Amino acid sequence: MMEVDPIDDLRCQQKVHMLECNSGGTQFKGRWKQMADEEKKKAAIQEELRRMHLLPANSAYATHRLRVLNKILQLMSIQRSATQDEELESLFARLSL
Repeated sequence: MMEVDPIDDLRCQQKVHMLECNSGGTQFKGRWKQMADEEKKKAAIQEELRRMHLLPANSAYATHRLRVLNKILQLMSIQRSATQDEELESLFARLSL
């Protein structure tokens, strides 16, 4: 398991905060619940992927978030079973965009 440098982690959190402030991240949270169209959800996921790629590559936060975002895109691109639908909704709920 990779050790997380507390200073790098703090810098990463500060960058995320700055990115959210500059891109209206808090507004995304309110609008996310209203999005029913999967194309809009995919666009929001793509935007979040772009933001995560701006963070340091060794950031544990960014690495985990990228894994979750890629899992969501994978589930969105396939014909889903009921279990996979539940997993996708759970991931969306925990993502809090």
